[in-house]
Amino acid sequence: MKFARRERVDVEVNLTPLIDVVFLLLIFFMVSTTFSKETKLSIDLPEASSEVSQVVNKKIEITITRSGDYAVNDVALINNKLQTLKKAIQKLSNGDTSTPLVITADSVTPHQAVVTAMDAAGQLGFIHLSITTRNSREKDS
Repeated sequence: MKFARRERVDVEVNLTPLIDVVFLLLIFFMVSTTFSKETKLSIDLPEASSEVSQVVNKKIEITITRSGDYAVNDVALINNKLQTLKKAIQKLSNGDTSTPLVITADSVTPHQAVVTAMDAAGQLGFIHLSITTRNSREKDS
């Protein structure tokens, strides 16, 4: 018996429709996804209720007014620039960066003014930096 030979046909899988579907899914997820990162920080600021442990005779005090004007040891500066503040601090400290530096700011002072004062102290290398706060018992009175 002689069997007839069948021709072999190569089986091919067409991937074009599969790629189209995957591409459409990718577009769908990209469009429906939000890329904004929403984080909420809950900050509960502490109250300062401790007393000052030591009295320091020599210190540099930076006072910041409501409008963001600076005064160093009760001497008003001519402008609010960082370089002016740094020169005034450097003049009073005579290069001694271990001198305590106290920042006293009004409660409604712009945050940038306080950050600028801290930046000036940091750039000059001061290591003893404190910020004046009101005692929580004084607030209730």
